[in-house]
Amino acid sequence: MGGEVMSIIQEITSVVTPVDFSDNSRLIAESAAYMAGKFGANMHLVYVVQNFEDYSGFFVPQLTLPNLEEELLGGAENKMASFCEEIDSFCKEAGVSGVESKVFVGDVGEKIVEYANEIDASMVIMGTHGYKGLEKIMFGSVADKVVRSASCPVLTINPYTCCYNRADKSIA
Repeated sequence: MGGEVMSIIQEITSVVTPVDFSDNSRLIAESAAYMAGKFGANMHLVYVVQNFEDYSGFFVPQLTLPNLEEELLGGAENKMASFCEEIDSFCKEAGVSGVESKVFVGDVGEKIVEYANEIDASMVIMGTHGYKGLEKIMFGSVADKVVRSASCPVLTINPYTCCYNRADKSIA
């Protein structure tokens, strides 16, 4: 353990919540807002455009990657703005003290952890599942990487096994 001193969890004042705009993103973001609201914390929504360097070795058609990344970044920023508008009233009603959003380009797990460290986040609340398939096989679990690397507590939400009222299976 080196010379590091362990301590109890600090007061929850800021929550980082990654979104990927999949079908589960709103459920995860609203669940995170519910939790952040219980602490009167700020919420930081984060989206990461996967860096194309991660695709090296795969056939990529002749495209100008800087232009493509720029277009993807611009599209993601627009999508994030509309996503924030969609959940704004829920966040206010839940008691979230403020909502900020950021869009990055790079390795998804690394960027989430870097941003959480940069703002000295009190907690990361994220889904265990976003888009599935080839990306998960190729790049591993983002949630696993964040859980192993974050310097703050990480609460994971499996959208397929929780967040339902057990009696009627409606979103709670």
